Amino acid sequence: MQSRTLCGAGALLLTIGVAAGAFGAHALKSIHVDLLAVWHTAVLYQLIHGLGLIALAAAQPFLQPRTAALAGPILLAGSVLFSFSLYALVMFQIPFLAYLTPIGGLLMVAGWALVVVAAWTRPRS
Repeated sequence: MQSRTLCGAGALLLTIGVAAGAFGAHALKSIHVDLLAVWHTAVLYQLIHGLGLIALAAAQPFLQPRTAALAGPILLAGSVLFSFSLYALVMFQIPFLAYLTPIGGLLMVAGWALVVVAAWTRPRS
């Protein structure tokens, strides 16, 4: 994934994350505290991974290109699947959606593991 695309995707995640955080703080006051904690977890992970995608875009020159190019889409997919499955779980209270969240989490772990590999396998110039 190109740096521009990573940066744009990270900024989009951050934009939606800030809006979701504000929505949760103001519009979800009447929901159970446990569901509100789930919402906040989704917001936190989305914001962290938005910043992470921007950092990954900035780090591209220091990373092995093929592996780094694979990490970006996997991180983005994991973040979207993780956070948005939790948002939907809170909003619609469909228990099945909770089964999607760990898949998103595994994708995020895999994406960051790819960044580690990309950082450690950069050919020396």
